This record gives sequence, structure tokens and C-alpha cells, in this order.
Amino acid sequence: QVQLVESGGGLVQAGGSLRLSCAASGRTFSSYVMGWFRQAPGKEREFVAAISWSGRRTYYADSVKGRFTISRDNAKNTVSLQMDSLEVEDTAVYSCAADLSVSYYYSDQGYDYWGQGTQVTVSS
Repeated sequence: QVQLVESGGGLVQAGGSLRLSCAASGRTFSSYVMGWFRQAPGKEREFVAAISWSGRRTYYADSVKGRFTISRDNAKNTVSLQMDSLEVEDTAVYSCAADLSVSYYYSDQGYDYWGQGTQVTVSS
């Protein structure tokens, strides 16, 4: 089992940057696929990015490709999401998620463990 705690959210102007972090408990963090999802008010939760257990494979939603970068440090039990060139449409609660085996990395149904989320607000 793993517990996840996100940090790094906040208010930023359009075009700015933020870096989200997700700290995980547990000794088997390096075995988990990690993902970031977001949910804006009145909208369904959507996939943002995911990273394999080794960090060698990364996946991104088309809407953030080229602007966001997911990374992980298995020695520190953390996964990060560097968000650059932020847009107003990126405003949402961002949550990290984990699972030992994910068939469809872009589906929130594939992740068993979730953090509480951190608010990201991008102003125009």
C-alpha cells in the first residue's frame, strides 16, 4: 500500500510555471506506475501525464504535451510535474495516483491509490 501527498500548487499568471510534487510512503514506490490527473470545476477528472516504474517511459495528454514534464526520483519516493507555459485552461485540482499495474495509463480507473489533490489556478 502507498500513501500520496501532493504539494506545489498555487496561483500563477498565464505563461508562468509551477512544479508539483507528490511524496509517497512505502518501500515499494519504485514498483508503482505513477500518474497525474486533474479535475476542473464542473468537469470530469482527466489524465495529464504518467510515468513507468523505471522512469524510462512517459505519457502525456495532448493538451499538455510539450508544456508539462513528468519525472520521478525513486530514491526519494517522489514524482514531479513541471508545468510550463501555463494556460487559464490548466486551472484545476491536480492529483497524483499510483498503481502496481496499469493497463491503460490514461484511465483513472486503473489507479488504486490517490493523493488529496492540490489546487492550481492560472489567471489571465
